[in-house]
Amino acid sequence: MTSRVQLALRVPDLTASVAFYTKLFGTEPAKLRDGYANFAVAEPPLKLVLIEGAAGEATRMDHLGVEVDSTEAVRTATARLTEAGLPTAEENDTTCCYAVQDKVWVHGPGQEPWEVYVVKSDADTLTRQESSTCCTTPTTTEACC
Repeated sequence: MTSRVQLALRVPDLTASVAFYTKLFGTEPAKLRDGYANFAVAEPPLKLVLIEGAAGEATRMDHLGVEVDSTEAVRTATARLTEAGLPTAEENDTTCCYAVQDKVWVHGPGQEPWEVYVVKSDADTLTRQESSTCCTTPTTTEACC
């Protein structure tokens, strides 16, 4: 797999959003679970994650990411980001978004969260682990991605 950018959106109506993005990108979700969907879009190379939020709220960005193909690629990104002077937060074997992942987090100047991550296996839960950097804003402590 080649790296691809991830865009995670918190959406008020998961069913309507899945229908819209299926039409927009011409592909079905790669994973569809309770309160969660993700699309592995081939062109443009994109991992689109939809996380169900509160009904009636506007769709908003949850976080951004770069999906890579190995733990070694996560380690390489961690070293590069650290050497560039960016504060990083590493998470290994963390469960988030129905997947077990290794990842590193950084935040942009506007506090936008970015993760570089690899999916190691499927998991049975959307909920973030207690110590995860994932979804730490007050409105997103119950779910993740």
